[in-house]
Amino acid sequence: MVRQGRLFSWLVLSTAGLTLGLIVFGAVVRVTDSGLGCGNHWPSCNGTFFPPLDNVTAWIEWLHRLFAALIGLFGLGALALALVAYRRRNRLVLTMTAIAAVLFTVQSTLGALVVVLDLPPTMVTLHLGVAMLLLGALLAAGVFALYRPKRTYGRDSFTALVYLTATMTLLIILTGALVRGSGSTLACLDWPLCNGEVLPIEQGRSAVIHMTHRFAVVGLGIMSAMLVWMAFRQRQQPVVRVLAAVAFGLYLMQAGVGALFVLSAAAPIWGAAHVGLAASMWAALVALGAVETMNHRLLTQIEDEQAWQLPASQTQPNPTA
Repeated sequence: MVRQGRLFSWLVLSTAGLTLGLIVFGAVVRVTDSGLGCGNHWPSCNGTFFPPLDNVTAWIEWLHRLFAALIGLFGLGALALALVAYRRRNRLVLTMTAIAAVLFTVQSTLGALVVVLDLPPTMVTLHLGVAMLLLGALLAAGVFALYRPKRTYGRDSFTALVYLTATMTLLIILTGALVRGSGSTLACLDWPLCNGEVLPIEQGRSAVIHMTHRFAVVGLGIMSAMLVWMAFRQRQQPVVRVLAAVAFGLYLMQAGVGALFVLSAAAPIWGAAHVGLAASMWAALVALGAVETMNHRLLTQIEDEQAWQLPASQTQPNPTA
């Protein structure tokens, strides 16, 4: 059983790493305008199994699909191992792995619909959102399988901030996808201002959408900085402090790359890096949230055991009576 648990941990975290790679690859598909490289055909590519060798956009899209299929195979293996190793001793791991399997099915279906329906922005955004949730579920399953709390504590303001910051990160990733889908990527040609203005209300809808995304990113930065500060004040576990610091570092890099993306007139390399760093920050926050959840869960179990033991001890006869 221990061997199966170790194999599961390796497999589920490898699947999470592949999923992160797929998200970045998806960004490459997007910034190179390869989303319809295979036309409206799915699962075939322009009606054939292999695209022509001289069609670069078709190969980018086709390799993206093969990448997704590989993740599906890894995910099936992780689910099978979870059923064997964690069905009785840690149902939380099995539950998160099963959720990941469902999310992969939904994400694959959305990927097909995105191609068939000519890349509608809302569907593309939803496709990205489900991919992020899939990454989160896989990471949570891995943390639940590997992490063993040494200290326990109840939920407090730090825990709430972890969950809130992770949620905010996911929402900003989705709004970033909508910025591109609405054609607002280069509505603001300078940074940090928008064509010389802080509030470009008179510049039109696209500029407002773009600048709203930037303001949300600033808010996320404040929350991320507070998260690091509270982690070092309220938590002693190195893993909590490291994950909080890593998330903040990824935020700084992601914000900087976002600026370069604008100043470079939406160069594809910066667009893909922007998405990859945002996804990595989301992953770090999900892992941190999973660690917090495990600490609270163990404390709840201890309290439940004490609650059961107390009545038993009270009913035992007193030998001195």
